[in-house]
Amino acid sequence: MFKLAKNRISTWAIIGAVVFMIIQVISNLYLPNLTADIVNNGVVKGDINYIWQTGIKMIGFTLLSVVAAALNVFLASRASQKLGQNLRSDVYSKVINYSNDEMDQIGTSSLITRTTNDVTQIQNVWMMILRMMIMAPIMLVGAAFLAYQKNHTLTGVFLIALPILAVFIGLIMYFAVPLFKAMQQKTDNINLVFREGLTGVRVIRAFRQDQFEQDRFEKVNQDYTHNAIKVYSIMALMFPIMTLIMSGTNVGITWWGGHLIASGNLETGNLIAFMTYAMQILMSFMMLSMIFVFIPRAQASAVRISQVLNQKTSLVDPASPKTFTNTTPALAFNNVDFRYQNAENPALSGVDFSMTAGQTVAIIGGTGSGKSTLVNLIPRFYDVEKGNVSVNGLDVRDVDVHALRDEVAFVPQTADLFTGTVRDNLLYGNQKATDDELWKALEIAQAKDFISADPAGLDLHVEQGGDNFSGGQKQRLAIARALVKDSSVYVFDDSFSALDFKTDANLRAALKADDRIKNRIVVIVGQRVSTVADADTILVLEDGKMVGKGTHDELMKTNATYQEIVQSQLKEGADA
Repeated sequence: MFKLAKNRISTWAIIGAVVFMIIQVISNLYLPNLTADIVNNGVVKGDINYIWQTGIKMIGFTLLSVVAAALNVFLASRASQKLGQNLRSDVYSKVINYSNDEMDQIGTSSLITRTTNDVTQIQNVWMMILRMMIMAPIMLVGAAFLAYQKNHTLTGVFLIALPILAVFIGLIMYFAVPLFKAMQQKTDNINLVFREGLTGVRVIRAFRQDQFEQDRFEKVNQDYTHNAIKVYSIMALMFPIMTLIMSGTNVGITWWGGHLIASGNLETGNLIAFMTYAMQILMSFMMLSMIFVFIPRAQASAVRISQVLNQKTSLVDPASPKTFTNTTPALAFNNVDFRYQNAENPALSGVDFSMTAGQTVAIIGGTGSGKSTLVNLIPRFYDVEKGNVSVNGLDVRDVDVHALRDEVAFVPQTADLFTGTVRDNLLYGNQKATDDELWKALEIAQAKDFISADPAGLDLHVEQGGDNFSGGQKQRLAIARALVKDSSVYVFDDSFSALDFKTDANLRAALKADDRIKNRIVVIVGQRVSTVADADTILVLEDGKMVGKGTHDELMKTNATYQEIVQSQLKEGADA
């Protein structure tokens, strides 16, 4: 936890918080001494002037304590909140550069929990550290020393009270700490189920699985609740036990102190001061104990965040990245094998083909044949196991990832749109694009009609996830976003699936007719034969292997797998 705070928390804020806390503690420790003086030298002797003079001192030290406490809280809050801000920024920056392997390994719901709940745990504990962890030991030592000065005989009470308090607090920590650690994983589970329910709400309603999902959420919710009830019930015992021990200590001090006063060995004011110091000692002991209860939970959160920050990404930029100098677009797969993490069998094996500027390559095959896996290797979302993928003559592992992805415009299977406007979403492709270029991309993507039909035009609002558009409209906007980008390779990963046959045909025709696109390489993953039939080269995949390569006519004559695909779609009435 302290390693995480290094270079992320303000040193000056910590120093300031420590200084003001020391001032506050010294003021608080001095006040019982002044109280004793008022009683011993003012009240007992009837000296009103001494009472007033000492009372004014008490007011001064009280105000000093209040000001110091306020400044300590301000600086501690600033330092802890700044730490949380820096941690969230660092985690987000790290995650945004993860490869798909790392994202799959940790999981989206866990990453959300780590960025929010876990960071909050660390913030809160650092606030406690800069408040109670500084205050408690100073006050404990100071109050013990001053109490001993008042009467060393009475300090024998602590030999009974403190061991009893230590035993009870030890038992509470023994049972509470494991439950606190478990709460983070249970929070992950709630986020996972809740997120799946939100993103899949249409599927849930369509299959009338509302009750099933409610029961599923109720299960993880109850698991978290029962854990929380247990841990907070245990923690709730601390305060009544503490009150009982403090009250017992007061009774012991009063009884013993009364005998000392009666024998003339203790002044009344000193007894009052001693009782105050006793409470400060016990309260300091309890504050330290609370910190030791909450630190393990924060430490567990720190470990989870460190896992994210220390996770080694498989996509490492080369020490001396090469620069794209070949202005002629080119794409090649050279005997490529690829295996997903921890998978027994390769997802791709022996994929070998090359394309040059102006060519369109289409990829077709059954579900799970490796089509999306293949195109994900082009922008280097994953690294190959064997062989290499090259763009414009360079191995994708030899160039900077950002430079590579500038050369590849990618449209994923899921048409993800972001909250904002149509213009904002299209500018993801090219921040410097003009309105004319945006409209041109929309025209090619067959999206111009429904955007121009709205008075807002490019400023038409986009809801979260593009929920105010149909599936086909979202796909066309995602395609337009890629077309705004001036790249060497345009990849469409099953991006025409929600389009009707006419729109699909018009879009492909517009791509071929565009002066810029027709001089680039276009990669199309398709399920329908009609989508891939007019490609210059069609790759046929089956179980991760390339079982066919050629034009539509060539494959119809020589490739059994392609013939089966065509026949199956003809039987279903598809237009091959």
